[in-house]
Amino acid sequence: MYWTALIFAGLFEMTGVLGINFINRYRNWQSVLFMVVAFSISFALLSVAMNAISMSVAYATWTGIGAAGSAIMGILLFDEPANRLRLFFIFCIIAATVGLKLVT
Repeated sequence: MYWTALIFAGLFEMTGVLGINFINRYRNWQSVLFMVVAFSISFALLSVAMNAISMSVAYATWTGIGAAGSAIMGILLFDEPANRLRLFFIFCIIAATVGLKLVT
């Protein structure tokens, strides 16, 4: 249950970053509300996960999901560049995140 909460926290972190992009594009209150709600849910789920997962592993996993997911989302949704080196480093973030789960 705690790992599921942590994964969803990371997904909502990605959603919050999408909200930041919406604010930059549209500059309206709906985008701000979208971002605030997404980050609030993300922080709440991270807090739940940290009841059973150590802070270092939970935070690293949360930021890893958020960082890699946001980069992938940028490539897929906003035509950001997807060169080999960028994809390699995104893979490194994902591999490190999975590695933390395996050794915990």
